[in-house]
Amino acid sequence: MLQYRELARDLARRNPGRVLDWGCGYGQVSALLEEEGVDVVAFDYREDIEAPTVEPLERFPEILAQLSPDPVELPFADDSFDTVLSCGVLEHVAHPGGSLDEIHRVLRPGGTFFVTNLPNRWSYTERFAKLLGLYYHGQLPNDRVYTKRSIVKLVERHGFTVRELRHAHMLPLTLGGPARPVWKASRLLERVPGLNIFATSLEVIAQVADSQP
Repeated sequence: MLQYRELARDLARRNPGRVLDWGCGYGQVSALLEEEGVDVVAFDYREDIEAPTVEPLERFPEILAQLSPDPVELPFADDSFDTVLSCGVLEHVAHPGGSLDEIHRVLRPGGTFFVTNLPNRWSYTERFAKLLGLYYHGQLPNDRVYTKRSIVKLVERHGFTVRELRHAHMLPLTLGGPARPVWKASRLLERVPGLNIFATSLEVIAQVADSQP
């Protein structure tokens, strides 16, 4: 939750306008964004429903989420959002290219695609998880891992320009222990050149390519 709260604060500081929380899951990040005063729309893919609908999220019933059974198409008009957030989502979608085209479509000119928790191919935590028989990205059919080069190539191919790109999360954040010291140590280690290439994930901020910076 420290990670999600910091993400919400960072987005709020960027004056993101209207935000689509693409693949909102339980809704933690949508709820934190609302707490920060951000205009956010929660969206999630649900393969077990027959048609797009709007329903309250189970864990955050105050949030009405847009739900769809289509794994690619988004139930929004063109140019509907200033920012689209992908928090641990892009690596799981069945058709990354089609999903990026849809995200580009619903973003307004100058809009921003903010990607976080994107699995790093060179992550030491992913390698340890695989060796220990734990879940790792790449285990399931639609799981993918990325390098800086591959994610830049992908988003640029679908009409975006990368503005920021960094390695993130040097220490495992889900194993318990003293949360704040672990979080602070992880953030410090992210800044160490050479070491940070083994971080757990990547963060990407990309902009619609035909817009002005």
